[in-house]
Amino acid sequence: MTGYEATAAKIRELPEPLIQEVNDFIDFLQIKSDSTRWQLWTLFNEALEIAESDFADYLPNLEDYENRLARGEIKW
Repeated sequence: MTGYEATAAKIRELPEPLIQEVNDFIDFLQIKSDSTRWQLWTLFNEALEIAESDFADYLPNLEDYENRLARGEIKW
């Protein structure tokens, strides 16, 4: 049995909610394998973390963002 066949057989045994998690993980792996999409994802994730951070972290996060802009790591 190939790895593909073994994996497909295991997926068939999962309940529907876990199948959705496997599907989400496959999406993640596909994004991770595409360097452009992965870079966009990491930038989005960093922006989301900053947006959801506690207000006490606002100034350090802002300074980090400004420094990254200055270094050209992210675009305005």
